[in-house]
Amino acid sequence: MAGTLSPWPEIRKGVKEHPVPTLQYLLRARNRPVAVDGEFGPKTDAAVRAFQQEKHLTVDGIVGPNTWGALIIEVKRGSQGDAVRGVQEEFQFRNLSGDPSKGLAVDGDFGPKTETAVREFQTAIHADVPSMAIDGIAGPMTWQALVSGMLSF
Repeated sequence: MAGTLSPWPEIRKGVKEHPVPTLQYLLRARNRPVAVDGEFGPKTDAAVRAFQQEKHLTVDGIVGPNTWGALIIEVKRGSQGDAVRGVQEEFQFRNLSGDPSKGLAVDGDFGPKTETAVREFQTAIHADVPSMAIDGIAGPMTWQALVSGMLSF
């Protein structure tokens, strides 16, 4: 039987771990100026609530499947900005070397190294979830697999 993607995580005020930095990058990409500090504090909570209101979602400050789905932005080779940084942050989260310089740079430029990382991740997920496209594009399924922590240790 084919596997399925892990569900979107539910995160809220007080969380201080993955995937808060990714959430903060996505909020910034959606014109919500928050610091990327990895802490779901009052400013991140206010930005989430404002985004939820703008998108006619339940305004509860909880980032679950509906809010994640509205926040994500498809990025691919040539894309630039905070949404790309969110994808790169996910690969840095999976960098087990303890040395950020050995992982994918979080530079906001979706170049060949980011595309290769996305393709390799998609290939690994595709082994269990055949519906995962291997196209080097961070679309909804790739974002969900990344944010839900698949292939992280």
